Amino acid sequence: MAEQLKNVYTKQYLENLALKIKNEFKEFNEKAFCKAVLDDTWQTLELKQRMRHIALCLDKFLPFSYKEQLDILKTVSKDFSGFEAMFFQDFVEVFGLDDFENSIKALEVFTLDSSSEFAIRQFILKYEDKTMAKMKLWAKSEDEHLRRLSCEGCRPRLPWAVSLPRFKQNPIKILEIIEVLKNDSSKYVQKSVANNLNDISKDNPHFVIEFVKNNLGKTKSLDWICRHGSRTLLKKADKEILGLFGYFDSSFIDIINFKCDKEVKMQEDLNFSFDIISSENIGNIRVEYAIYYKKANSKHNKKLFMIMQNEIKTKHKTFLKKQSFRDMTTRKHYKGEHFISIIINGEEKIKKEFTLS
Repeated sequence: MAEQLKNVYTKQYLENLALKIKNEFKEFNEKAFCKAVLDDTWQTLELKQRMRHIALCLDKFLPFSYKEQLDILKTVSKDFSGFEAMFFQDFVEVFGLDDFENSIKALEVFTLDSSSEFAIRQFILKYEDKTMAKMKLWAKSEDEHLRRLSCEGCRPRLPWAVSLPRFKQNPIKILEIIEVLKNDSSKYVQKSVANNLNDISKDNPHFVIEFVKNNLGKTKSLDWICRHGSRTLLKKADKEILGLFGYFDSSFIDIINFKCDKEVKMQEDLNFSFDIISSENIGNIRVEYAIYYKKANSKHNKKLFMIMQNEIKTKHKTFLKKQSFRDMTTRKHYKGEHFISIIINGEEKIKKEFTLS
């Protein structure tokens, strides 16, 4: 089993953090700090709770004004990177909401080696106009990390973060930033733009459909953003978005030779195959399959999986696939009747039953 992310904060990691702080503050009690972090509650805490706990301990062991604390942490943060360094941003989120200017400057520094996407949201909620004005400036920064933050931080449905209800209701301010970033050369930024559009599509699909209408076909990178930003609408088989990407009526396409295991054992793979045929070249096509998973209450939950979305310049194509039924942290399987279906251009073509034993 993969190591849990929360375990990145080893005793050695914390001792290194304490050493870097002591280099900036000679009276820092590094042993007491590590002991305070690794207290009796530590083993019960999950990843974000551990970040918060470290941030609280930092405040306790840095007996200065908030600005003086930030001066130390901004220097120390340069030796730490990745998601595990987000306790620096969490410190700002907890202790800096009443000091907009110093906090924003700190988040600018912290995001360069990590990401301030979670912490910035509290400032959007409290100072929406001021924060979004700042994020518009970041969108024009020479640094891709700041440009990415300007977009990622205002996603209305950013996973594992507090939501932004006003932006779920009306994403106009987000779209202003997206307009600045839509032609960005950085893939890091492009992914954020697409993910933000996908978030918007869940509450305001018409904005994303309009974006695709205005931008599809202009550049290769914009085409990718449009497609990736429309992935939820494509999965929902929205007719307008399917049409914009050229996935039209599939009535001229047939499925033949569909074969599927009648029974699959828990922790093993379901094997299935099929052919698609047409009287003419198949053309632009989106092929998906769905598993109707049996739940604990015996009802079924439909989950879509992509097979391909591309142009087929022949009249016939064969597909051979398998689907794992190994339990995961995000999905538990239940024995009994399940279903598999094949979907072409948003239309469910065939649906068959199988048993998980």
